[in-house]
Amino acid sequence: MLDQLSLYPRITHTRTSVSLDGMWHFRFDPESIGEQEKWMDHMDSSISIPVPSSFADLFTDQYSKNYCGDFWYETDFFVPKTENCRTMLRFGSITHRGTVYVNGVKITEHEGGFLPVIGDITDVVKPGEFNHLAVKANNELNESSLPCGSVKTLQNGTKLAFPYFDFFNYSGIQRSVYLIQIPDEHIQDYSAVSSLSGNDADVAYEVITNGEHEVRVSLFDADGNKVAESSGKKGTLHVENAHLWNVRKAYLYNLCIQIVDGEKVIDEYMERYGIRTVEIKGTKILVNGNPVYLKGFGKHEDFDIIGRGFNWPLVKRDFECMKWTNANCFRTSHYPYAEEWYQFADEEGFLIIDEVAAVGMMRSTRNFAVAGTGNYTYFFETPTVPALLKNHLLQVEEMIERDKNHASVFAFSLFNEPETTSTYAHDYFSKVFERARELDPQHRPMTGAFEKNSAPEKCQCYMLVDFMCLNRYYGWYISGGPEISDAIYKFHDEMQRWQAKKLNVPFVFTEFGTDTLATEHKLPSVMWAQEYQNEYLEENFKVFDTYDFIQGELVWNFADFQTTEGIMRVNGNKKGVFTRERQPKDAAFTFRKRWENK
Repeated sequence: MLDQLSLYPRITHTRTSVSLDGMWHFRFDPESIGEQEKWMDHMDSSISIPVPSSFADLFTDQYSKNYCGDFWYETDFFVPKTENCRTMLRFGSITHRGTVYVNGVKITEHEGGFLPVIGDITDVVKPGEFNHLAVKANNELNESSLPCGSVKTLQNGTKLAFPYFDFFNYSGIQRSVYLIQIPDEHIQDYSAVSSLSGNDADVAYEVITNGEHEVRVSLFDADGNKVAESSGKKGTLHVENAHLWNVRKAYLYNLCIQIVDGEKVIDEYMERYGIRTVEIKGTKILVNGNPVYLKGFGKHEDFDIIGRGFNWPLVKRDFECMKWTNANCFRTSHYPYAEEWYQFADEEGFLIIDEVAAVGMMRSTRNFAVAGTGNYTYFFETPTVPALLKNHLLQVEEMIERDKNHASVFAFSLFNEPETTSTYAHDYFSKVFERARELDPQHRPMTGAFEKNSAPEKCQCYMLVDFMCLNRYYGWYISGGPEISDAIYKFHDEMQRWQAKKLNVPFVFTEFGTDTLATEHKLPSVMWAQEYQNEYLEENFKVFDTYDFIQGELVWNFADFQTTEGIMRVNGNKKGVFTRERQPKDAAFTFRKRWENK
């Protein structure tokens, strides 16, 4: 465990947290000369750029938008004078890899662009003065880290990223940066697991500290009344007449963890906590013992200009749109989102399938088009696999450590659309699932999203998951347009073959949908018209409603999003139920009506 990795920055009696967001200095480093020329001390010829944001859409030239390679940030920050404390820097993420310097000294480096980067800077900062912060980042893709892809060098020497996935390779410092000060003896991490007994609940907790002083844990209700208390690094909080966190009807307690020396509080951390249980029982998904049908979306952190940069107004708008459709769930396709998304889902009662950035595990820049063709690229039979597995396991560990206490997170997804038809893939993913199950104290269901090549007769990995997630495009990539009647016949045929396997687990459709232009209407319908999107959905709904083991539908996608340029993408993927500006297409009204009583 990396110290402080999982704990979101909070201000308490013992902790301070100051945002370093704002305008930083920025410079591309295409020849990778920054370290040699000591850019960590100072950068000449830099420009101003906002943090957090993706850099790509801030520029007006192709080179900057599609830049691939090293790039640098720098800023100065003030450190207050304090005693007996540690001073930390915490980046929500640096995409895809970064090295952090303070006052010219290397503090930390991190691989993986969607999870926190932490650095203890206590011994290098100058308290009571301004200090210099520099970050070297890199957004190249390869087959040894997640997400997967490659880099192509053009004849003029320019490097281009070639993702093996269908979304734009946004990068940069895309989430908030905090300067944190905590006591020398402090709370490093905690976990909490709820169990129910009649109207009461027990919350078993474990707190990790770097010292030996006593730990005290208290739970307060929404009115501020203390409802449970316990002492020790391990213990149980007994809550009488507990208010449960329910789907779309959230109730959150305030959990307070303290390190104490008699009556003196050495360190204090507070967080919102929802009491709920999750279980897979046969073909049902149970929350607090009650079956839940998943209704909602695959999403992206994606918006005009800011790219994948975190933005609170966008979070608010997205949740309001999802609530309007009567949704109750979304998948963080295809990477862990900024932590604030999970906090808001906790408050709003939304379920989340939390997905690690294991996307692109098929050697194709148009994997959406080759799904179902039987294409096999020997992805898990190459020399890069050991390094990839190491990074995959590390990112799973960091994701679960960060998100394990969120009531909204009911499942972890450990891959999206990899090749799964070989024993090599089975051996690879067996290790990933085994490690994930060891890490999660709540023992949530583990899953992964399978594409069309992962057919019931060929897939070697479906037995690893606790519930099946299928990405299927019958009527779009398979027999689209006037052939849709054949598409539905093929869809039923596959589902009957899955049914014959008698897996006795829930099936959830984590992707289905059509590219649709908000401006296009046509009778009779044609592909890309809104009429066709609705006809496609109605035919898919009939399939979903035929099989009682289907327990969820997460349409692809919540909103239109940016992709790499290509002849099948007109300024991005247009499968959104909402436009990229978060305005409804006709399909949004279709889902609102269907999900009202589903």
